[in-house]
Amino acid sequence: MNFNSMLGFLVRFSASTILPLMGLIVVAQTAADDWPHWRGPDRNDQSAEEGLLKEWPAAGPKQAWLFNNAGLGYAGFSIVGEQLFTMGLEDNIEFALCLNATTGKELWRTPVVDHAFKNNWGDGPRSTPSVDGDFVYAMFADGTLVCLKTTDGAIVWKAHMQNFGGKVPNWGYAESPLIDGEQVVCTPGGEQGTILALNKKTGEKIWQSAPVTKDMEGEQSAPAQAHYSSLLPIEFDGVRQYVQLTSIAVIGVAAADGKLLWQIDWPGRVAVIPSPIFRDGKVYVTSGYNVGSKLIELGPNNSATELWYKKSMQNHHGGVIQIGNYFYGSSDKAFVCQDRETGEMKWAERKIKKGAVTYAEGLFYHVQEDSGQVLLFSADEMGVQAK
Repeated sequence: MNFNSMLGFLVRFSASTILPLMGLIVVAQTAADDWPHWRGPDRNDQSAEEGLLKEWPAAGPKQAWLFNNAGLGYAGFSIVGEQLFTMGLEDNIEFALCLNATTGKELWRTPVVDHAFKNNWGDGPRSTPSVDGDFVYAMFADGTLVCLKTTDGAIVWKAHMQNFGGKVPNWGYAESPLIDGEQVVCTPGGEQGTILALNKKTGEKIWQSAPVTKDMEGEQSAPAQAHYSSLLPIEFDGVRQYVQLTSIAVIGVAAADGKLLWQIDWPGRVAVIPSPIFRDGKVYVTSGYNVGSKLIELGPNNSATELWYKKSMQNHHGGVIQIGNYFYGSSDKAFVCQDRETGEMKWAERKIKKGAVTYAEGLFYHVQEDSGQVLLFSADEMGVQAK
């Protein structure tokens, strides 16, 4: 069962909206590829699944099951085989949760953090677990990173971002950990180093990159603190590296040892959230709060050149998807198509409000932030075709 096909059907309700407890609503789907971590197998929110609905039935997709004890929070979902993984908060305990993806039956629940992360925008965890073989890794809002067994939820090890110089961001740690080879990689931020790699089996540190700063008119900034973007692994010029968007710079570090390979300034404000996108040697980043978007071209000897910087796309959160030569995503109060070559806006559809988007079999699945309504539509450089 594929998370991409399920994103429109997995709806979490906070206590302040409709239901007294958060729940999961799932629509029946056929078996498909796994969705093991944030934004899917390639971290691009695109699925190769086929045979999906081409339009919503008048009464909506048929409900397969309902689980109403998932707790509070903003955590996403990972699905491998018949297991669905997420996180929640209940009775001031933050926990990891595993359900049977076909039936909705709870398989296990593991308390991880014995206090609640509270915030005026909502309490509880806010990242997506990452599944790797027999283990699942989850980052909680207070900076607790945990490794658990997928079979029964037993805790293998814990690590805390504060022990690596990290400071809890204003809205909590929201990064979804990256599992790459033998290491789990995340972004504690702070003076001890921006990006951290731990041994995925033991939780021991393998390396920590130097802290990222930037030189503005001869003055060094304070080291970059953790924001909310999740790392993107890429291969370029024969080198494995991790790309991350911070509030002050876009960076690439070597996967082998965390060495800084390249850096481009970024004028982040308030909250930097969306993950980077990479294709054909070019890195794309965007964030909200009137910041905009940027396309960076990588070159020999780890050179990095800014190709353009535009405000036509300002993705606060919810992500951007590259299809062909265009970027699609929510920008402030409209859904936008942006030309990759120029950065200019091709069109904007204000009927589609800000929200999270995924793509499968030529269609966009868009969960609107304000209403929770799930839209299904096709779009290209000419505009949106309603479904």
